[in-house]
Amino acid sequence: MLALRLVRGTHPLVLLRRLLVAAAAAGVGFLLLCTLGYAVGHPDRSAAATLRLLWCLVPLAATTHFAVAVARTDPSTRPRPGLSAIGLGPARLTAIAAASTAVSCTLGSMVALLFYLHLRGDITGLPFDGAAAELLASHQPIPLAAALTLLAILPVVASTAAALALRPRRTPPAPEGIEKTAPSGLPWGVALLAMGLAVETYAGEGGGDGAFPLPGRFDGNPGGVLAGWILTALGLAMAGPGITHWCGRLLQAVRPGAIRLLAGRVLMDESRRIGRPLGVVCAVASGALAAATLYGSQAGGFGPLTGLGAALVMACTTATLLTAALESKQCRAHTTEALVRLGAPPTALRNAALMRAGALLAVFLPLTILVGQLAAVPLKG
Repeated sequence: MLALRLVRGTHPLVLLRRLLVAAAAAGVGFLLLCTLGYAVGHPDRSAAATLRLLWCLVPLAATTHFAVAVARTDPSTRPRPGLSAIGLGPARLTAIAAASTAVSCTLGSMVALLFYLHLRGDITGLPFDGAAAELLASHQPIPLAAALTLLAILPVVASTAAALALRPRRTPPAPEGIEKTAPSGLPWGVALLAMGLAVETYAGEGGGDGAFPLPGRFDGNPGGVLAGWILTALGLAMAGPGITHWCGRLLQAVRPGAIRLLAGRVLMDESRRIGRPLGVVCAVASGALAAATLYGSQAGGFGPLTGLGAALVMACTTATLLTAALESKQCRAHTTEALVRLGAPPTALRNAALMRAGALLAVFLPLTILVGQLAAVPLKG
């Protein structure tokens, strides 16, 4: 009840972010229900139905990542003076954040169920009644228990992930005079990236056994291709903070001025917060580039559900990056106010922000193109 009251009293932009989470959850729920409808309508194709369900894990993971990012930036879940006195300590605020995430995802899941039943023709009286009856196997009854179980996956996973991400932590203070070391995931990320490209190359040359078809009309893709892409994505996500940290170091190299020094220090301090979402966006963009390179001449082969899943993944990863950037801005608000009080001109702060964005774009854009091209090369033959 307290989480619902906080929802009613929050800022419109915060409500907008929660509605975006609900919309993403509706898309994931609709994909899961379509997979259930395919399994019900084709009982002799259990293997294909299982593959479709596995492909739904990609947009589900992207939506969960976005929901956690929104929960982290929710102002109603931040510890503030006086809240502990009324029983709202860090642990209770974490529970409220998890409950708010569950409410948003449940709302989206219910919308997905209503829309799915409407397209099947089970709910009448609205436009497009039964518009996709044949595609959604309207001639077969949908098991309610299975549908509700599938729709409950995202609220449970997202709320649990939000609770784990926002749980109170006790971090020991850093020794005085010792500067932070760069994030330690860069070597492991590079290793996973190289391993993923090697697996894709081996699978593309016919060394991979077994097929893992895309959820459109493309069959015969080796399962090693998917495994290689997953390793590549994990490598880019793990290497993202380290790459962002070194971007900040490069900005401060060779006699930096005040603006370059400020931009570099901010990138170094915020490398863990924005580096991982940036690496995930880089992985998704490289995968989209590889798919466009391979199947550009067969664009009609992608079905509507494939397009929906791809749009969900790209939208959620981009929104997660923007939300992380907003969180970074909120965390350094006190520093920005102190600089303004000391007489720093607003143009200098804007130029530093543009310099940070330019440095990240100059590094991650070529990296994305390179990884996408390397991933597509072994599959062309």
